This record gives sequence, C-alpha cells and structure tokens, in this order.
Amino acid sequence: MKKVTNYFKTAALAIALLASSAAYAVTGAPVQGSANLKGKALMDKSDCNACHQLEVKVVGPAFKDIAKKYKTDKTALTKLPEKIIKGGAGSWGDIPMAPHPQISKADATEMVKYILSLAPAGAATKPAAKKS
Repeated sequence: MKKVTNYFKTAALAIALLASSAAYAVTGAPVQGSANLKGKALMDKSDCNACHQLEVKVVGPAFKDIAKKYKTDKTALTKLPEKIIKGGAGSWGDIPMAPHPQISKADATEMVKYILSLAPAGAATKPAAKKS
C-alpha cells in the first residue's frame, strides 16, 4: 500500500511541475515560485556571485531586490539582459556593473527570467541590508 501512495505523490508532483512549465512556456515570463533552472545554471557558471547574492547586497544588489524592483516592469526582459552584457551604472548607486560581452543575449535573458522568478507575491519590501 505504501508503494501505491508514493506513486500517487510522485505523479501529483510531476503534474504540478508540468503545469507550471506549461504556464511559463505560454507566457514567456517567469511563473511565480518557479525555478528557471537553465538561468540559475548559467549564473552559477558565470561570475555573478562575485558581486551579487540571493538575499544580501554585496557589491551589487541582492537578486531578490532586483526581482522586486523589476517584477512589474514590462521592459525588464529587454533591458536587463543588455545591462548584463554591456554593464552600466546608476540604477543601484555609483558602483558600475562590469560588462559581460561573452554572455549571449539568449543566455542573459534566461538569467533575467531566473532572477525575476525570485520576486515574492504581493507588495515590494525594503531592499536587503548591505553585508558588513
């Protein structure tokens, strides 16, 4: 009986995962709570974590703060990949973001989709404190 119960739990989890993936594929935008594993994997292979962390501001803003700031910005999937590739300054203070010209636009877009998927539901909250 226990094997049957585990089978149904596994099947239910698979169906939920497929449903969230289908919603992502139809809209092209990150689904709240979904993990864009391709974007995360690309970020893990890059040098993103040298300046950014998930919840804490280091040199650059925390990924969750970026997600909060841009989650309702309809141009985010266009302008943020360009910011990754070309770099820039002014959006988060005086410290410039280094350019990453070796990252393709498609890969940068996947990274941004992952970052935006980190935005919490509801109102934006105060940015993370700077790491001491």
